Amino acid sequence: MSSFRKRALDEFSSHKAERFFMEERPISQFFGQKVFDMEKMRRYLSNEAFQAVQLAVTEGVKIERRVADQIASGMKTWAVENGATHYTHWFHPMTDATAEKHEAFVDPVKTGGMFENFKGEALVQQEPDASSFPNGGLRNTFEARGYTAWDPSSPAFIMDQTLCIPTVFVAYTGESLDQKTPHLKSLHALDKAALEIVRMFDKDTRRVNAMLGVEQEYFLVDEALYRARPDLMLCNRTVVGHTAAKDQQLEDHYFGAIPSRVMAFMKDFETEAYKLGVTLKTRHNEVAPNQFECAPVYSEANLAVDHNLMLMILMRKIAKKHKLKVVFHEKPFAGVNGSGKHCNWSMVTDKGVNLLSPGKTPKNNLLFLAFFTSVIKAVYEHHHLLMAGISNLNNSYRLGGNEAPPAVMSVFLGSTLTSVLDSLENFDKDTDIPVLSELDIIGKIPSIRPDNTDRNRTSPFAFTGNRFEFRAVGSSSNVASAMFILNAAVTEQLVEFKSIVDELIKDGYKKEDAFMHVIRKFIADSKKIRFEGNGYSAEWQKEAHSRGLKGVNNVPVAYRAFVDKKSVKLFSKTGILNEREVEARFEVLNETYVKKLQIEARVLGDLATNHIIPTAIKFQNSLIDNVLGLKELFGEEEYRALTSEQIEIIKKVSGYIQKLREDVRGIKDARKRINSIEDVAEKAVAYAENIYPYMEKLRISADKLEMLVDDELWPLPKYRELLFLR
Repeated sequence: MSSFRKRALDEFSSHKAERFFMEERPISQFFGQKVFDMEKMRRYLSNEAFQAVQLAVTEGVKIERRVADQIASGMKTWAVENGATHYTHWFHPMTDATAEKHEAFVDPVKTGGMFENFKGEALVQQEPDASSFPNGGLRNTFEARGYTAWDPSSPAFIMDQTLCIPTVFVAYTGESLDQKTPHLKSLHALDKAALEIVRMFDKDTRRVNAMLGVEQEYFLVDEALYRARPDLMLCNRTVVGHTAAKDQQLEDHYFGAIPSRVMAFMKDFETEAYKLGVTLKTRHNEVAPNQFECAPVYSEANLAVDHNLMLMILMRKIAKKHKLKVVFHEKPFAGVNGSGKHCNWSMVTDKGVNLLSPGKTPKNNLLFLAFFTSVIKAVYEHHHLLMAGISNLNNSYRLGGNEAPPAVMSVFLGSTLTSVLDSLENFDKDTDIPVLSELDIIGKIPSIRPDNTDRNRTSPFAFTGNRFEFRAVGSSSNVASAMFILNAAVTEQLVEFKSIVDELIKDGYKKEDAFMHVIRKFIADSKKIRFEGNGYSAEWQKEAHSRGLKGVNNVPVAYRAFVDKKSVKLFSKTGILNEREVEARFEVLNETYVKKLQIEARVLGDLATNHIIPTAIKFQNSLIDNVLGLKELFGEEEYRALTSEQIEIIKKVSGYIQKLREDVRGIKDARKRINSIEDVAEKAVAYAENIYPYMEKLRISADKLEMLVDDELWPLPKYRELLFLR
């Protein structure tokens, strides 16, 4: 065994479960203690400042700079009392990560020394370098100015003695350079469009919030083993590695007992998450070995996105204390379940009415049917854009297998609501909708009340009782990038719904008849997107194609959906992105795809050249020495009988070494050729069509050698070692 791998395994064996944050109080006693929420604002702010923040959050009223000074002073006092020494504008550039630049709460005194200070102008606005983040051409290197601006709807919080202030990030021209800005704009547009319909039933409704619950899947790997894998360190996935004899095929990991070392990590990051106001509710083992999931209670969508990103930061920090690494990559290990972020999305009024709740009689619930059918039609009209929005290199490895949804969009409703829509479309007013009775299992077991729909794990977009679950979003993504597309698409259909209803009412229709007319129209128009069967089946792939549904077979090609005239029109008329911003995001997506695949190809070439081939040659030489030694000991006939297997292995090893060398040269030559292409979208397509296949060929040869070479020599921790935490 290589010394590096041996040291890693020895260190792995020595790790024990430890607790680092011994918080024994009930959660309710420390929940939100590191968040500058409304309760703390009421204590630390003047009445004028407190009301200004309230109006900003509930009514979207801008906060005056004069009042911002009062807010900053109260916020600083609270932060310093709770151990903060610095502050930062915390924003979400187009990297799927977060960014922060820390400033101390101090200003110099002329006579010497320092005093703690924080002004409204520092709270409201800062200036990071806009050219150093992905911008798609919105900023040149010599045009560095960009601005972060405070988002008062997401409360400030303290992490690592730093006051983090959630902000948007825009260019000097005002164009968005982040994921939060278009998301906030989409939430505003959705609220406005939804209110127009809701107020036809309740004039006193003042707001409609998009609600979001993000289920976060992730892998845990021992830190020592992680450091012994260059591919995990640089790519967050294993670019080589033969599947273990046992992984998830016995289905014994899912919902199994959580390993003690993992439980210690979970308890610690949950404790810190509660202090930051994240309402974590669920934890469990996922399908693959070393794969787990945590999920909060749903909340307002902007806050839910911030909480998810905060949670990812926390998990990474606290994992280090347990000598673990959290891996958020969508497919870090070939052959086993990948990781996603299941986004549970709904719309709720300020009065607490869930607009996607069917009620006891969904067939007669006009408000529900209006929103329900509008969402389905939105997904149908922009199904390819929605799938393009969740597509990237990482997710392309995941989609279509091992419990991940397929790469073609469909909507699952379940038998009950399918029957409702079918009967409405066919004017079958008297059709009875089956209601599932309680399941009586055995005497002492309480009766089970089944939901009105089953669950379909192969559907990218499934209705699950009172919300839609967008299952295709990748685990490492900032979900705002998918949510603002969904919000935009639904906004468009709600506006269209209201417009047609208004015209019908002008023509003499009663409100109820006008609503039902549009509901039936939307049902018929979007019928092709509905599918109740197995999304993995070959039959569905053919059926989807015949219905005109576009799948994602090539990620950069799918990105073209962003700059399609229909998509540009969608974003511009909803006020979420202008044409220049759309083109910039298209360029960033392609740049990111190219750069990630470049890194993976270089890492794979390095592993093959500097780790795998030398190890295979060393093993090959030991076999050759063995064969030559046997030849000296035995006669020709006995020698041939004894060495036939060794010679066959030598031939196989030689063949794979030669194949690896050829493919490493081939991938280098292909990269040089493709890198000369100037157009980034064209380059991304060339990478997908040429480099991606080469990597698959390289992996096959490397994995074959792993099964042939002496385990004592193999330099990299294997799947059987990586995937089973003790």
